[in-house]
Amino acid sequence: MATVAKNMVDTLVASGVKRVYGIPGDSLNGFTDALRNSGIAWVHMRHEEAAAFAASAEAALTGELAVCVGSCGPGNLHLINGLFDAQRSRVPVLAIAAHIPTSEIGSGYFQETHPQELFRECSVYTEYAASPLQMPRILRTAMQAALERKGVAVVVIPGDVALADAADETVTAVRAATPRVLPGADELAKAADLLGRASKVTILAGAGCEGAHDQVVALADRLAAPIVHTLRGKQFIEPDNPFDVGMTGLLGFASGYRALEACDTLLMLGTDFPYRPFLPEQATIIQLDLRGEHLGRRIPLDLGLVGDVGDTLDALLPLLDRKPDRSHLEDCLAHYATTRTKLDDLATPRKGTAALHPQYVGRLIDELATDDAVFIPDVGSPVIWAARYLKMNGRRKLIGSFVHGSMANALPQAVGVASAFPGRQVVALSGDGGVEMLLGELLTLTQNHLPVKVIVFNNSSLNFVELEMKAAGFVTSATDLHNPSLAGIARAAGLKAFRVEKSAELEAALTEAFAYDGPALVDVVTERQELTIPPSVTLDQAKGFALYAMRTLLSGRGDELLDLTRANLRQVF
Repeated sequence: MATVAKNMVDTLVASGVKRVYGIPGDSLNGFTDALRNSGIAWVHMRHEEAAAFAASAEAALTGELAVCVGSCGPGNLHLINGLFDAQRSRVPVLAIAAHIPTSEIGSGYFQETHPQELFRECSVYTEYAASPLQMPRILRTAMQAALERKGVAVVVIPGDVALADAADETVTAVRAATPRVLPGADELAKAADLLGRASKVTILAGAGCEGAHDQVVALADRLAAPIVHTLRGKQFIEPDNPFDVGMTGLLGFASGYRALEACDTLLMLGTDFPYRPFLPEQATIIQLDLRGEHLGRRIPLDLGLVGDVGDTLDALLPLLDRKPDRSHLEDCLAHYATTRTKLDDLATPRKGTAALHPQYVGRLIDELATDDAVFIPDVGSPVIWAARYLKMNGRRKLIGSFVHGSMANALPQAVGVASAFPGRQVVALSGDGGVEMLLGELLTLTQNHLPVKVIVFNNSSLNFVELEMKAAGFVTSATDLHNPSLAGIARAAGLKAFRVEKSAELEAALTEAFAYDGPALVDVVTERQELTIPPSVTLDQAKGFALYAMRTLLSGRGDELLDLTRANLRQVF
């Protein structure tokens, strides 16, 4: 008779699961033993947080269920941050959280926790399997919830239950359904009326536009509407889009901000864009989202629609006439061209031995990477350079911790992508703080023979935190990073590694790293004092920078202001 663990693995196999990410432990022995000869690959990580991030990345790229595991107590607790990322990114991940022996629960036993309570906030489904009689139904229910609700499902199972004989050996293939969701006819008619009466429509397109690129472009042409995209929507909307005017928000730039400010009607498509100050104060607002609970939670709406973006636009387009007045669109496109030129002017090499402009690093990565590369930036300043300098073409992908906003996401997420897509170029754009936080995953790359390319923006600081301090008027403190040679560490871990300290060295190092048949790390010394200007500098931010300058002088750190000026003479406020 098969064990519960064997039935669990058989169910995963039948459902198309190819990999499990994790670290073994005695409470997981039944499960890891059942994986042997199952056809499911065990991807051995150095930290369970990294395992959850890896699963999150695989699910984000494939749209299929990805699996991570953690042993009892600390092992499954380590999963939590990566699972929060998967949950907030709305990707299907199954976490198997092993538990202490059933007989010891409630006794304060070694490594005892209450995982079903701990995981509840970062999941769409969490349940405790206390008996073999509950399986495999709990597992099936968890997998179905993860796939249909696009989130994390957690099965908490004691090691002794996993090793017990299965009471039910039924094996079921669990697959996601593909429903068609549309607003009602009256709602579509009202949307067409509001859009038809508008004179300046701007579209804000998010990740919900995946698979609907052509319909969004067709709608923009019909409405003479510029398209502003979110960071998560960039890979789906930017390619082959003559109506694109870039991003807005803290990571965006002026043209996206202006296109939103200038409109009289804003159409939000598949986005839960959270930054209220970047949305227009006086405009008619229409929002379309597959999840009705997202409607109106950022800004009051004139019309909220529940539906899939592609299917809804297919139904809406025949109701709309082509707008003859293209002045709003033409003005926004001209402003975008000017803004784009200014951004590109910043992405230039520096002479001599000066630390590199990070914009230049981002530009060269874009130019030298393959046409189907997967880019994964760390939260912090690497996300800014990815947003502004990586060009999407329909084949390239851009993922990250864009909603949860966790440091150290790039390296472990690269493990998941490289595991799921062998032979595809995977580029992690890491901050020095980010890569150091989960540094052990460099060993995961070498142990699992994953040819990830890690590009480190090394400015010896928690740079984005410093920028936030300056904008708020604080003298920067507690942000220094006294780094060893990260290239030296990478070589010791078995990677091909390069140290770049001058602009003239960068192209050759990136070219060789990208061509290397194995994992490689390029440690690039970048300018610490580079300012990343948001699309609209608020009065509070301007006051904050002035206060920062005064406090810095009074603290005796005037040399920092000189460095700041020297590094940013090219930028115009």
